Amino acid sequence: MTAEQLLTADLPTVGESRSEQSGMVEIIRSSFAMVEPRADELGRHFYATLFRIAPETRDLFPVNMEVQRSRLLRALVHVVQMVDQPDDLVPFLEQLGRDHRKFGVLAQHYDAVGAALLGAIGLHAGAAWTHEVQKAWTDAYGIVSGAMVTAALAERGPASWLGRVLEHKRVGWDLAMITVQASEPIPYRAGQYLSVETPQRPRLWRYLSPANAPRADGVLEFHVRAVDGGWVSRAIVAHSRVGDTWRIGPPMGRMHVEPGSGRDLLMVTGGTGMAPIKALLEDLAGRPETPHTQVFVGGRSWDDLYDFPSLRKLSYSNTWLDVIPVVEKDEGGTGAERGTLADVVTRYGAWADHDVLVCGSPAMIRSTVSRMLVAGTPLDHIRYDPFTMD
Repeated sequence: MTAEQLLTADLPTVGESRSEQSGMVEIIRSSFAMVEPRADELGRHFYATLFRIAPETRDLFPVNMEVQRSRLLRALVHVVQMVDQPDDLVPFLEQLGRDHRKFGVLAQHYDAVGAALLGAIGLHAGAAWTHEVQKAWTDAYGIVSGAMVTAALAERGPASWLGRVLEHKRVGWDLAMITVQASEPIPYRAGQYLSVETPQRPRLWRYLSPANAPRADGVLEFHVRAVDGGWVSRAIVAHSRVGDTWRIGPPMGRMHVEPGSGRDLLMVTGGTGMAPIKALLEDLAGRPETPHTQVFVGGRSWDDLYDFPSLRKLSYSNTWLDVIPVVEKDEGGTGAERGTLADVVTRYGAWADHDVLVCGSPAMIRSTVSRMLVAGTPLDHIRYDPFTMD
C-alpha cells in the first residue's frame, strides 16, 4: 500500500456555501504550510504510527522507507494544490482507489491511515492544531477516503497485470526504451500512465507512460530515464533484462484527447514526456477526424530530443501534424527554435483557441503552464499530469 495519496481535500458537500468551501480551503492550506518544513519528521511519525496501530500494513511497503516518505510530501503538496478543484480531484481520487487494490489494501486500512495522518499533522502543527483545524482535516479526509473506497469496491477488473520484458534498448547512459508484453491488453487510454513494479525493486512502484496507443496484443513501450535518487528508474535503465516479469497497475491520469471539441491541439513536451505524446499522436492518426495538431518538443540540447526523428517521420505522413524542436543551447545547424519551452511556446502566441496538453518534468510543467496562463491561455483548456515522478 502507498498511503502517500490517501490524503485530504476540500470537496463541496450538499448545502455547503461558497464561503464555507473557501474557508475550508484556507484552513487546509494554511495549516499544511505550517507543517511542510518538517515534512521528513511528519513522514516518519506517520508511518511509525500506522505500523503500530495496523502492523499488518508493514508487509505492503518496501523494506527501505526513504522513497516512501518523500512520496508522502509530494502527494500532500499535489492534493493541497487541488483542494478547490473538485472536478479534477474527485476523478484523481477514484483512480487512486482503484490503483491501491494492487497492494491488497482493505477498507479498514483507510481508518488506520486517517488516524496516523491526522495524528502526525496535529503533532507537528502544535498549538495551531485547533478544534477548527482538526475538524477541517477530519471531514476532508473522510470525503477523500470515502471516494477511494467506493471506487475500489465498485471495480471488477484485475487489480494488476503481469508483463514480460521483450526488449531493453539503451538510448544513452541514463535512458532506455523497454518493450513489455502484458498478460492481456490493459484498458488504458493513450496519454495515461501506469505504475510498474520490477523484480529489481520489489514493493517499489514507478509511474510510466506507454509510448504507444493500446494494442490488441498487449504490447507496451516505455521510455525510462534514470533520475537522481530514483531507485526504480535507475534499476530499470541499468538492470532490466529480457524475460523479466513486471507487475503493472491500473491506468491513471487525464492526458487524453476527447473527440469533437472543435478546437485544434497544442502539445508541449520535454524529456520522456515524449512517450505519452507519441501514444496520443498514434491514437489520433487512427481517428476518422483529426484536429490540426502543433507539437513543441524541447530539451537543453539536441541529444535530449532522443526520439524526435520518429515524431518528425510521423509528421511527414500526416498533414494535420506539425512538430517543432526546441533547444536551450545554441548548437547551430539543427533547425531548432532556441530557448526554453515556455519561452518559445508563448512567443508564438496565447493559443487561446487550442486544447493544450503539457507533458514532462514537474519543473517544466510548472514553468510552461504558468507562462501560458500569463500569455492568455485559458486554464480550462490546459491538461497536464503533475504527479508522475519517480
